[in-house]
Formats: sequence, structure tokens, C-alpha cells
Amino acid sequence: MEFEFEPGRFYNNDADGRLVAEVTFQTLDHGNVFAVDHTFVRDDHRGQGIAGQLIQKTIEHATNHNAKILPICTYAKAFFERKPEYNDIVAK
Repeated sequence: MEFEFEPGRFYNNDADGRLVAEVTFQTLDHGNVFAVDHTFVRDDHRGQGIAGQLIQKTIEHATNHNAKILPICTYAKAFFERKPEYNDIVAK
């Protein structure tokens, strides 16, 4: 799935402009940390790995900005617990 970017947010809308999926994050510590505070996938699109794709986009964005990720929302916390290969990008 392709995602649009706005500061603090990656998202996808359907053809009617309705939100399909998004991840939001706050920038902390002068841009050195992205605190992921919300992950959403509309019911009719769940179970397709879209939330994971959103976190992957956030990881790419953080890497490109030499930033760490602070997982705050439930999904982000679970994602990073399941994926120890990303431990180096998680803010301590």
C-alpha cells in the first residue's frame, strides 16, 4: 500500500477520501525521537499487514533523520517486541 506523508503522520485514504490507515507520531528531543502514539487500520482492511507497513515507513523515516522511535501505542509496542532486529532504533 502507498502512504502519504504529513509532518507527524503517514496515512492512506480511499478513492472517496475516507481514511483507510494511519500512524501518527510526535517529534521529541529536538527531532531525535519519534514517539509513535497511534496506529489505525479501518476494519475492512485489517489482517493484511498494513499496520506493520505503517511502522516500517516510520522506521525508514526515523532512519533517514537519524532518529529513534519511542513506541507508545499498543500496536507499536507489540511490533517492536516481536521484532528484536529493530532494537537499535528503539529509544531507551
